[in-house]
Amino acid sequence: MHSASQDRAPIYEALQKYKAMRIVPFDVPGHKQGRGNPELREFLGERCLSVDVNAMKPLDNLGHPVSVIKEAEELAADAFNAYHAFFMVNGTTSAVQAMIMSVCKQGDKIIMPRNVHKSAINALIISGAIPVYVNPGVNNALGIPLGMSISEVKKAMEQHPDAKAIFINNPTYYGICSDLKTIIELAHQKGMFVLADEAHGTHFYFGENQPLNAMAAGADMAAVSMHKTGGSLSQSSFLLIGSRLNIGHVRQIINLTQTTSASYLLLSSLDISRRNLALDGKNIFAKVTSLANYGRDEINKIGGYYAFSKELINGDSIFDFDTTKLVVHTRDIGLAGVEVYDILRDNYDIQIEFGDIGNILAIISVGDRALALERLVSSLSEIKRLYMRDKTGMFDHEYITPDVVMAPQRAFYSEQHSLPIRKSAGQISGEFVMAYPPGIPILAPGERITEEIIDYIVYAKSKGSFLTGTEDMFIENIRVVGE
Repeated sequence: MHSASQDRAPIYEALQKYKAMRIVPFDVPGHKQGRGNPELREFLGERCLSVDVNAMKPLDNLGHPVSVIKEAEELAADAFNAYHAFFMVNGTTSAVQAMIMSVCKQGDKIIMPRNVHKSAINALIISGAIPVYVNPGVNNALGIPLGMSISEVKKAMEQHPDAKAIFINNPTYYGICSDLKTIIELAHQKGMFVLADEAHGTHFYFGENQPLNAMAAGADMAAVSMHKTGGSLSQSSFLLIGSRLNIGHVRQIINLTQTTSASYLLLSSLDISRRNLALDGKNIFAKVTSLANYGRDEINKIGGYYAFSKELINGDSIFDFDTTKLVVHTRDIGLAGVEVYDILRDNYDIQIEFGDIGNILAIISVGDRALALERLVSSLSEIKRLYMRDKTGMFDHEYITPDVVMAPQRAFYSEQHSLPIRKSAGQISGEFVMAYPPGIPILAPGERITEEIIDYIVYAKSKGSFLTGTEDMFIENIRVVGE
């Protein structure tokens, strides 16, 4: 799959040459290689700031690459087995938005699961595309949303044959994978594009015995968060495309929203991380999988917790499972996941990815060690001993099926007024409410507010979930459609 040139890192190499030239800067950024901001230089280091530079001929230009960035894109495409790869420095959020905006314009329909990241619904607000939601199944015991079942996908396609695209999570935040290959085949038969949110799926491209990745399955586009599990700096990602897309058109869409002052720290981190994974990804992710399996086994021995894995697979809405995801169900010890999340951080100095109503997620990736896993396991054991209580009365599910009344763009830009959330039942939401992370909306613009949703918001807030999305920073009021 990989050519011999995968040991190259063109952007990194160009930055090394730039440093050796001892250039005198009369361009931006204004810190001038750190000399103008001693505190920042001391904090981040002189070597870091010396390559925080502006686009120039020897370093190419991300918006119109013709040399080292172009070469780095070609190497990334080869490593991911894609037709082309774009370097993204506005996070995977911008990659997700570029995917949708590349194939959908105002009024076009796009089929998607409702448990998408906020970035996908934001793309609908920007573009005016109309969502056709496929509600995921729910595992009632764990309270988590699942993947898209084939029967629900077929139904959506039959009812909306004019849809331009289908959007798939691969995997979900909880490690659940849909039947990607079958969905892609169905979509392509209908002439629809297939877009994959692989924010948590970098390792699918490089590890052995991983779930199927989007490019291998034949998807048209995939947004891949290299920074999440691939080792690059935060906010750096790849957007991969297949041969059905026009490279120039997609780049034009990306350039509508992506910065014209691309960070070479982010670009070089993508370049170096791609090289590392292309050359040694199998060994790296074999270790990651082994660590995750070890942690899962040890946590399940404690009792009360349930760290789930491939035993959930049902061949449809849970077609496969990402075993690098260490997801632990906590409700049986009488604690919400977010409560365990807070205790781990505040009392044990352990920061995990997120806690929701019933689960916690620990991300295991290239930088983890067995000793850290042992510390997490022992801390969870002690938390059970010290904090376990009766689970009666706990909220038991994470996903609530939405009642979509109008398109997100129309609702977002409509006349609105503010109401106390507790008094908003029956109204149409003009804004988001979500727990972050994971950033999956509890409520999105254009959806009916119900008593069940209000109860969930109040409960999540009482348990310590970090709620965002409303104009009111205290999440006590919500803007609803209508004067």
